[in-house]
Amino acid sequence: MTLRTRLTAWYGGVFLIAGIALIGLNYWLLASFAPVDAGIAVARGIPATQLDPYSGSVTLEAAQLPADTLVVTADQVKVDTMNTVLWQSIIALLVAAVIAVWLGWVVAGRVLAPLHSITSTAHRLEAERLDQRIELDGPPDELKELADTFDGMLDRLASSFDSQKRFVANASHELRTPLAVQRTLIEVALAAPDANDDMRRLGTHLLDTNERSEKLIDGLLVLARSDRGLATRELVWLDEVIDDEIESCAALASEKKVTFAVRTRRYLVDGDPVLLAQLVGNLLRNAVLYNKPGGSVSVELDRELVVANTGPTVPAQAVPGLFEPFRRLRDRTGTAGSGLGLSIVQSVARAHQGAAKARPNGGGGLVVQVNLPETGVRQPS
Repeated sequence: MTLRTRLTAWYGGVFLIAGIALIGLNYWLLASFAPVDAGIAVARGIPATQLDPYSGSVTLEAAQLPADTLVVTADQVKVDTMNTVLWQSIIALLVAAVIAVWLGWVVAGRVLAPLHSITSTAHRLEAERLDQRIELDGPPDELKELADTFDGMLDRLASSFDSQKRFVANASHELRTPLAVQRTLIEVALAAPDANDDMRRLGTHLLDTNERSEKLIDGLLVLARSDRGLATRELVWLDEVIDDEIESCAALASEKKVTFAVRTRRYLVDGDPVLLAQLVGNLLRNAVLYNKPGGSVSVELDRELVVANTGPTVPAQAVPGLFEPFRRLRDRTGTAGSGLGLSIVQSVARAHQGAAKARPNGGGGLVVQVNLPETGVRQPS
């Protein structure tokens, strides 16, 4: 039941209670009133004004009355009057109650209109569209205070998001630059003619560590970017992105002796092509890295993107934790991953108003399902 319906019910209920109380009070006052103490004689053919007991009645003997005179006692008049007043009051109350409920519905709608404005503004908000404001006009009441508080909260959020954007942009430069310098220095040292075996082993280890750090930083930056939402959108053919990412993973799949089984259709998405490529690439690389030698990766794109591999058995209770940053299964810690793959997949899917979920594969491995809204653009045949 909506708030407007509940308010209308409250208005109607209070009106009915007040109306019933008023009818009861009138009925009680009428019951305690006695207009006459004796009988009333009503003769046929006599004008009603002459029979009104309030206009000055005359006391007569019964023998003086005409033969066709109708005599009514005071108690009968009182009972008839009370019954007439009661039923007319009930009918009037029911009609007034219907009108009161309708008026209550209209008034409740006008009172709650600012709340609908607040809700609509909240629905239009995105990380990259925090310029929406309610700016409610009206008297300084509770609803005006609520709208102004909401606008103030949006101002603080916009400032916070702008600060985060600047931080991510600066961190992208400040973190990548020293790592690139370190990698160059290590490669120069390894290329030196006087480099011995111990130095080469140490340099190889440092290069591997440097590469893992670069991947970790890239993953964190992508995760931060997708969490902020989409700055720009364009039409992207998701099936073409899948083909490109499969080609990029071909060398890794060949090294791991993993084969792909692909079945896709034309699928158009309105979003960020870089983030969508990152989503698909993370899914495919995870499916290859966490697979068994000679395994396979199934990629299907119909109503949603489904990527399944034939890796080791994944406990069902451990699946939700795989979408958290740096959370991996115990037997996966020796791989080259950073624990951000599925976190980025989920974040990018949410940025595109989609969702990502996973479940254990029946024969071992993991099945990841990503639902991305397909655009209404007509696809070519």
